[in-house]
Order: sequence, then structure tokens, then C-alpha cells
Amino acid sequence: MVAESEVGMSNYLLLGSESALADRALSKLLTALRADDYEIATLYCEEAEVGDVSEALAPSLFSEKRALVMRDLQELVSDVQEEVIRFLDDPDPTMIIVFVHKGGVKGKALLDRIKKEKPEILLCEPLKKESEKQEFVRHLFLDLGRKATPGAVSALVNATGSDLRELTSACSQIASDTTGVIDEAMIDKYHQGRIETTGFDVADATLDGDVAKALLTLRNAMATGTDPVMVTSAIASALRGLAKVSGANRGSKSFELAGELGMAPWQIDKARRQLTGWTPRALASAVASIAQADADVKGASVDPIYALERAVSTIARARS
Repeated sequence: MVAESEVGMSNYLLLGSESALADRALSKLLTALRADDYEIATLYCEEAEVGDVSEALAPSLFSEKRALVMRDLQELVSDVQEEVIRFLDDPDPTMIIVFVHKGGVKGKALLDRIKKEKPEILLCEPLKKESEKQEFVRHLFLDLGRKATPGAVSALVNATGSDLRELTSACSQIASDTTGVIDEAMIDKYHQGRIETTGFDVADATLDGDVAKALLTLRNAMATGTDPVMVTSAIASALRGLAKVSGANRGSKSFELAGELGMAPWQIDKARRQLTGWTPRALASAVASIAQADADVKGASVDPIYALERAVSTIARARS
């Protein structure tokens, strides 16, 4: 992994099908490039046409150091691939290219040509071993400025499973809602009894405005032992995401907004999809409802489950 204070003049190749790892590696790399005053542009290869790469790689009058991120390199058509090869044959010393490739045979010829230039390769393959997932979680918490005990890390991996995006979201949620060293008790509080339905599922159905599904999902979550606090926290976290994205530039790519909003690109894309039907007034009302529900499930109500169902129903109906 590239440290935020370290960046060399070589090109980079983020290689592998695990997008959560690729997003994390790219985020840290771009932070390091920005800290070193690089001007950064992003090219989405599936949308690239002839001339786009050459234009992106052309010398700049405004910056001495530039970087180009080429996302989904495997989708680049052959005519445009030639523009990349021409650059590799005659590179610009002021330019760094960050290639992002999902692996596999698609685009392999270009990938092999890039490898001949000995870029710094950051592998982003799915994690299969428990120890690898635990190390991933440990570093996620460190990225968030938090420490977690080995027992807490192990418990979170066991409770959440192998989906790295869900692990990423869970780490962010727990870090935002707790203080001090993260221990097993904190993980148990949010994930005890988690089997099939989680607070994230309830949040998704609620923000989609599907009242019936949201209530059914909530009841399933309660039946499988999900802590009500986890549900309110998941909905609150999702609403915060909607609020952040609602105020962002709609013309900007999700990856360009990731650092500014403190969200992963996939979280921004998801929030953008869920924002349809949400007005600023409805969002404000939903935030107030979940805040009250959070207080209710923590002891303010004699019937916390009913209070939570009422909040879920109210929030889902707020979406027009």
C-alpha cells in the first residue's frame, strides 16, 4: 500500500477484481499525489473515444506535475489502446499514469505491455484467508484514526462475512458511533445475532421508500437477533450519506468527490441512486425521526421496537 506521504515517479497498476481494495488503494495514492502538488485527471475507459487519451496525456501549461487515472482499463477499445502504447514508447517525465484493471483476459495484451515498463503493481485480488480479512479491517480502522483489539477485529469479520464493501461500511459506522479503543463489546453491540438480515438491509429498504419491505426487513432483523441500535445507526449513516451527496456537484464523478465527502465512490453512487424522490425537507424530517428512534431504543421509550417500526415507516413514507 502506498503511504500518503510517499509517491514516486513510476506509473502504478492497480490489478485485481476486488473493487473495495482498488478503491482504498487508489484513494490513498491520490491523497499522496495531491500532497505532492500533482494535477489529477480521471478517464473512464469504457467511455473513452479516439483522441481522449492523447488529449489527457498532452503537456499542460498550468502544472509541472500531472497524473492520469485510467479506470477499468480492460474496457479500453483497441484503437484507443494505441494511444496508451505510443505514450509508453515515449513517456513524459512529468506525467504519472495510474492504471486500474480488474484482471482476467480482457485487455491482456495492453496489460502485458504496461507491465514491461515495470510500474508499481498494487494487487487488489479477493481476500480468501481469515487473517487477510482481519488485516484489512485493522488497517481500515487505522485509516479512520482508530485502534481495535484483535478480538474486535476477529468478531467483526466473523459477524459481517467476506464482503469487503460491507466490512468497509461497518468499520466506518462503528468508528463514527463509538469512542476509544474498539473492543469486542462494541462489535457485539452492533452485530450480535446477525444471521441474515442486517441494519444495512433495513436502511436500504427504508431509503428506497418501500414501506412494506422496510417493515418486513426490520422484523426479520429483529427475529435474527440484530440489535435495534445497529438499525438506527445504519439508517442514520445512510441519511448522512444522502445529505452529503445532495449538496455535492452533480457533474462530478464519484471518485472525484470521494476525498471531499469522506465516502467511498460506491457509497456515493449508491446515495445518488437513493436520492431520487428525496427533498431537502424530507431529509431533514427523516434525520429528526431517526434521532428520536435512536433515543427511544436506548431507553427513552417503553416499547423501543414499536418506536423503531414507527420511525422506519415515517422515514420510508417521507420519500416522494
